[in-house]
Amino acid sequence: MPAPELDAAGIARIFNEHGVEYVVIGAYAAIAQKAPIPATRDIDFTPEASIDNLNRLSRALKALGARIRTDAVDGDLPFSHDGASLGRSEMWNLVCDLGEFDLAFHPAAFQSGYLGLVDRAHKVLVDGVLVTVADLDDVILSKETAGRPKDLRVLPILYRFSALKKAGDA
Repeated sequence: MPAPELDAAGIARIFNEHGVEYVVIGAYAAIAQKAPIPATRDIDFTPEASIDNLNRLSRALKALGARIRTDAVDGDLPFSHDGASLGRSEMWNLVCDLGEFDLAFHPAAFQSGYLGLVDRAHKVLVDGVLVTVADLDDVILSKETAGRPKDLRVLPILYRFSALKKAGDA
């Protein structure tokens, strides 16, 4: 079954409505800052890891009808969760009617997770929704550290875009 078309702003809107504290990372964070990289099929979040925030996140996931995304079986897997169970995993690959999304508690280069990202993060409007996104230099560092082929392919574009931004030309 093909994944639903990504409505990243819609997912972030539900997170915001539930008071979830997060930083968007990865390609979508760069795209939200107008980096000219190819569209991504998902949006990645690093949530703040306090139990209160994880409980809010659990309520948001329930509102989204989030399911586990896996290639191991046809379709998606429903799952039962609360704040405590969400925090016991490093990564969740999820899908809902608004598209695919991941929760990464300790993304590459940021073992401190949310706390390592939030101070340099930016608030940007995405389709009318205020979204907290990782600083472009943090996106670059994470992609360098992860070193996956898809990350390495976009790094030259991100380097040029970052230089243009710093020079005031982007």
